[in-house]
Amino acid sequence: MDLAASNCLAFPRASLLALRAALIRDMGGSYATYLQEAGYAGGDAVFAAFRSWLSGQGEDVETFDLAEFQSRASEFFRTSGWGSITIAPVGDVVAMVDSADWAEADPVSALPYPSCHYTTGMLADFFGRTAAAPLAVLEVECRSSGSAHCRFLVGATEVMSHLYERMAAGEHYDAAAKALI
Repeated sequence: MDLAASNCLAFPRASLLALRAALIRDMGGSYATYLQEAGYAGGDAVFAAFRSWLSGQGEDVETFDLAEFQSRASEFFRTSGWGSITIAPVGDVVAMVDSADWAEADPVSALPYPSCHYTTGMLADFFGRTAAAPLAVLEVECRSSGSAHCRFLVGATEVMSHLYERMAAGEHYDAAAKALI
């Protein structure tokens, strides 16, 4: 991938983790918003890099069915250093993105909540571009908080708001997502 041509740069994982740690230290719980906004702002460049990467292989995201998109997106994120992903639908309204090796996660940090906030912003913009509609992303499991993998739920903004409300009321995300079907 040509980073300069795609308006991206190589940013060490250790720097991202140090940035998150400093934001937590200095800002407490409000740090997440800053990382989400930064991730969302970078989603366009990441999607452009994805398109360019595909073009270099004679492919176009516009021609993919869902299975091809999932496979190629997974390969792109893995080869660009973010980690491997799997994408699975939860009914017709929510997608589940899982990664056992996501770069933003830091298993030794032992944080109390999922904390791949940069990723939630980036994936919201990235997947929103494939859907041609605004999407929201909610991380529900995270290696930084002791889970075996990071799990992100992706859906339309109003769907994800409803899902979040159900979870805030104590419902497990899996049951809440399935209830939206």
